[in-house]
Amino acid sequence: MGIMRIGGAAINQTPIDWENNVANILEAIQEAKNANVEILCLPELCITGYGCEDLFLTDWVSETALEYCFKIAVECTDIVVALGLPIRLNGNTYNCACLIDNGVVQGFTAKQFLANEGVHYETRWFTAWMRNHITTFKYNTITYPIGDVLYNVKGARIGFEICEDAWRVDRVGIRNYEKGATLILNPSASHFAFGKSAIRYDLVIGGSERFNCTYIYANLLGNEAGRMIYDGEVLIAHKGKLVQRNDRLSFKNVNLIYADIDIDSNEVSEIALTHDDLEKEFEFWEATSLGLFDYMRKSRSKGFVLSLSGGADSAACAIMVAEMIRKGLAELGLDAFLKKSGMENAFDLAPLHLISFEEQAKKITSVFLTTAYQSTSNSGEETFTSAKSLADSIGATFYNWSVNDEIESYKSTIESVIGRELSWETDDLALQNIQARGRAPIIWLLTNIKQALLITTSNRSEGDVGYATMDGDTAGGIAPIAGVDKNFIRNWLRWAEKNRKHNGLALVNGLAPTAELRPTEYTQTDERDLMPYEVLARIERKAIKERLSPIEVYSELIKDTLHTKNEYKFWVTKFYKLWSINQWKRERIAPSFHMDDFNIDPRSWYRFPILSGGFKKELNDLNQLT
Repeated sequence: MGIMRIGGAAINQTPIDWENNVANILEAIQEAKNANVEILCLPELCITGYGCEDLFLTDWVSETALEYCFKIAVECTDIVVALGLPIRLNGNTYNCACLIDNGVVQGFTAKQFLANEGVHYETRWFTAWMRNHITTFKYNTITYPIGDVLYNVKGARIGFEICEDAWRVDRVGIRNYEKGATLILNPSASHFAFGKSAIRYDLVIGGSERFNCTYIYANLLGNEAGRMIYDGEVLIAHKGKLVQRNDRLSFKNVNLIYADIDIDSNEVSEIALTHDDLEKEFEFWEATSLGLFDYMRKSRSKGFVLSLSGGADSAACAIMVAEMIRKGLAELGLDAFLKKSGMENAFDLAPLHLISFEEQAKKITSVFLTTAYQSTSNSGEETFTSAKSLADSIGATFYNWSVNDEIESYKSTIESVIGRELSWETDDLALQNIQARGRAPIIWLLTNIKQALLITTSNRSEGDVGYATMDGDTAGGIAPIAGVDKNFIRNWLRWAEKNRKHNGLALVNGLAPTAELRPTEYTQTDERDLMPYEVLARIERKAIKERLSPIEVYSELIKDTLHTKNEYKFWVTKFYKLWSINQWKRERIAPSFHMDDFNIDPRSWYRFPILSGGFKKELNDLNQLT
């Protein structure tokens, strides 16, 4: 059939933001047409957005999406376009891809395998289509095929695997191959997770070899609905060879790639598949930068406010915002970045154009990020110096105040009511918590004044064991590091200091993590309060990701001799006890980004009862072991 130019585009969509979504789709189509692309694959559910959740159960969302689909079709002259939308049929909602050829809708292919594990709950909203089944439906008096449809277009026989369709052992591509498909399109909404691209490469490149076809994969892009980040990966493969790939996690609205391929030929130019960008720390930097930027602009917030303690967690959050700005500036340029952020009116652009890139980044950071060191009588000079040095190094606005008077006022009021003085011997936890809570009202006030987002600095390890003060350090509208453990955060900060040249992290990386809520004579550290963070991370993975019992976790841990059996038994017991009584906290932590291959957010990955038996029998069995 000769050489054909085929392409895929990632686009940054938002649930039921019809104007934005359609504009991005049309921009992608126009870019493809300008580049003489003949067949273009766009992502799954790109008209509505993937994260509409229970809106998919309504009639009107699917009806609106279908109306826009046919309006978009009119713009598809001289090009074949695949795009995703929900279709309501006989009371059920189907996750579909529409194929348009030269302005004419050819039909709708429905998803056969629904993602229903981890962060996905597709079976709540969609009905899986039966394999090999095709029916029809009418729209504006015209009848269209819907179901397990293959299409003969431009000399290619086109089949679909819609995201999860490709991830199953009995994947849809097998039947496409048996039916003679020469080109498989995969419109996806595949959430970001560390190392996930390596699996996709196997599915796409391996699928093209197994099915002896050309394969286009196009993923959604950006922080679409709040928690999930989509990396916008686009891959083109041909009979076992990777032909083209894009740069993931782009700040652009549209990220298009294409390749010239003779579908019938075995000959094709192959590009090298490098895994340099699969380093976990690098992926975290890329994904969080984009996740924060989209969350800020889509929530219509005017920057971020952060209580900067001088410790690792708040430092990581501050660096992320600074890196968001540097990465966005580098990719989009000054004017486009500020316009897309919605903050262009906060700057006089002319002077900004006269200074260096680093100076631009710092000027913008001073407006986008406001930080405050909120001291108490238990705060140390080291953490103040660490916080101020870090803020100065990235250009963030930095304030410093004491909340001692507020805390003493709370204590005095309670002491007068209960008729006794509070002491560290009898009221340790309460006195720690009031310090954390005493910081919340004023930082919220500053956030409201700025019309900004308050960042909460809770990490996943703290969430495991409830090592956080509800309505204190958990106060905020976004929890960007709640999806990763403390051990990773500490490693990432060292990586950022070295690889992203953040010299302001030197003091942070030299401090032992501490809540600084007890008097100095107690020499409080996180690991003394809990357990070594490395051990906590191992227990967490075994207990939550691998779903092992307390005895099974203990049996895995004692295979090494890094610690004694009694220490492991004590820490496993402590983990499960603290886990079981702190589910209510995990239910209330601000929205967080899904980063790893698991998380503890009950809204998106791991559900656990608020009230339970607390593993009483299981821990008793563990402690009976000799």
